[in-house]
Amino acid sequence: MAQFDRITRDPSVMGGKPCVRGMRVTVGMIVGQIGAGHSIEQLLADYPYLEREDILQALRYAAWLAEEREVTLPHA
Repeated sequence: MAQFDRITRDPSVMGGKPCVRGMRVTVGMIVGQIGAGHSIEQLLADYPYLEREDILQALRYAAWLAEEREVTLPHA
């Protein structure tokens, strides 16, 4: 996972969820904010301790996870 050097998992931080650089900012929170329509610039303003690469890497990590898992979706 060298390409995800900013993503950490520690059981003592946010229950072991993937976080950014050991902070209490989860990949899921970042993806959720982007999915809700917030821009990267808005996230950087709201969370000044984040860097642009933190957000981009969180999005890449989430995409990687989605590609690695097979999920059965209900038929419409």
